[in-house]
Amino acid sequence: MRGATTGIESGTRLEIFRAGRRLSYFAGHQNVRTYPVAVGKPSTPTPLGVYKVMNKIINPGGVLGTRWMGLNVPAGNYGIHGTNNPSSIGKFISNGCIRMHNSDVEALFPMVTIGTPVIITDRTGGGHSGQPDTAPAGEIETYLVKPGDTLWKISRMYNIPVDVIVKANNIANPDVLSPGQVLTLPFK
Repeated sequence: MRGATTGIESGTRLEIFRAGRRLSYFAGHQNVRTYPVAVGKPSTPTPLGVYKVMNKIINPGGVLGTRWMGLNVPAGNYGIHGTNNPSSIGKFISNGCIRMHNSDVEALFPMVTIGTPVIITDRTGGGHSGQPDTAPAGEIETYLVKPGDTLWKISRMYNIPVDVIVKANNIANPDVLSPGQVLTLPFK
């Protein structure tokens, strides 16, 4: 994938904050824009984790509104999309997808490429500086790997065992991290 524009190399990513019902578009460490969203209801929650945009569709129609960005969630067909029910935005109401106002998803759509990382957390939202902060037990935080970072350095910074980070990210070789890589940091 070297040389390909996947979003990771350029540092662009989407972060979805379920608890805060917000979606933020990041370019590097800069939060470019944050949008209100609707997420899954308790019986069909939006899945936590790190995914990628796998496909994009203009005018999918019906309940999907004017734009669709499908995610590579293994357990189902999830995406970020518009809605024909704008009053649902800001609520825990969907079947797990992330709903946006049509005007917001239309503004975001051209900035997102296939392969853009999508990080879904239970944080309330606001931004991510790449600096350590304290997350309550049971939450998932993300970390954008910087040049010179090692897994052991990140482990010490966040007080999370290396083996927990390795398992949460399916890391095959703990000695190899790439700048721009997004790690999931689960807090116990």
